[in-house]
Amino acid sequence: MITMIGGSSGHLSSFTNPTVEYANPLDSLLHSTPALIPVVQHPDKYELQVIYTRIDRDAELKPHFTQYSYHLNDRAYFNPASLVKLPVAVLSLQKLNKLRQQAPVLSRQTIMVTGAAGRCQTSVPFAAPADSDRVASIGNYIKRMLLVSDNQAYNRLYEFLGQQYLHQELGRLGYPSARITRRFAPCDTAANRCTNPITFHSATGQALYQQPAACNPQRLTNPLGRVTKGRGYYAGGKLIERPYDFTTANYLPLQATTDLLRTVLFPGSIHGRPDPALTTTDRAFLRYYLGATPAESGFRPFSSPSYFPSYKKYLYYGRHRQAQPEPGLRIYNIVGMSHGYLADCAYFTDQKSGAEFMLSAVLYVNTDGILNDGQYEYASIGLPFLAELGQAFYQLERRRPRQNRFIEGTAP
Repeated sequence: MITMIGGSSGHLSSFTNPTVEYANPLDSLLHSTPALIPVVQHPDKYELQVIYTRIDRDAELKPHFTQYSYHLNDRAYFNPASLVKLPVAVLSLQKLNKLRQQAPVLSRQTIMVTGAAGRCQTSVPFAAPADSDRVASIGNYIKRMLLVSDNQAYNRLYEFLGQQYLHQELGRLGYPSARITRRFAPCDTAANRCTNPITFHSATGQALYQQPAACNPQRLTNPLGRVTKGRGYYAGGKLIERPYDFTTANYLPLQATTDLLRTVLFPGSIHGRPDPALTTTDRAFLRYYLGATPAESGFRPFSSPSYFPSYKKYLYYGRHRQAQPEPGLRIYNIVGMSHGYLADCAYFTDQKSGAEFMLSAVLYVNTDGILNDGQYEYASIGLPFLAELGQAFYQLERRRPRQNRFIEGTAP
């Protein structure tokens, strides 16, 4: 059991109104779990979207997926924040595999030097530190993104991919409407279209592969048209009394993030959609760092107590420093938190009961309607809601009968 979840008392969610019938188990749970009702009663105010995916195994332990959704709408914009780090991590490994055809010596740990050739570009010079965990490399950047959602690591891999390649591949993989058009830095639209020169080096400084600076010749537009939110926002310390414009911001629907996570963890499971070109080792690498806590990862930069065990596991733990991991439960996930939006896309698997399922959710907690003021209800509403949501589905799935149980670590 966990000690405390946000504003809750620390117990797993209980259920009421068992005689009320709903169209699917997701609706039933949302409307019968007391801790969820204050948000569920106002889905438009909180811009709530939820995806629940049941996983059942056949006699050969092959997974079969049944998805249920609540207020899911790809045309209802939300700021994806760090959710975009999942496709950037996946496509960085895919691109590295392609580059190996020209330069076989490249690996996830090859030193990556980032130059600067334009506005809003910053450099990462060559360095070969004795501690390999601190090397600037694709592998370490991905670890930083997945373990603690590091923004600078994202910027470096956004620049490695380049805006044009990134969107060509998103389209090929079945996400033509997704837009990842920005660094996490105060760069304008034109500057974000252009990315830095990259060079890979050996430990002795020898250049192994050079990638020139590039600019996306195509100006990407938002598939939703003009997107604005709120009634005002702060910029330069001043309140601007008009809606905040997200038109040129990143755009990644909840379904797209859920599907991409599923293709990483369960390759070949989405009919008619190609998987990213990843090796078995790539998938194992992503799976491990999607599921590991910062401390248990063995990644030395994150050995500090400030990275608590439940860090970045909003669905189930919220963001409570004293929450202790549930024995046997593993959560493989990616999260987002920005501009009042909270999102988490996760796969749960329980070694004790054999329960496994996917759960994704996003909600908006910005009562005053002002953006960039730092006044969001993350701690009082958003994180407790996500924690209770994950706990409730975990409890439901532990009770649900299964003909064939898959325990992680056994051969499928």
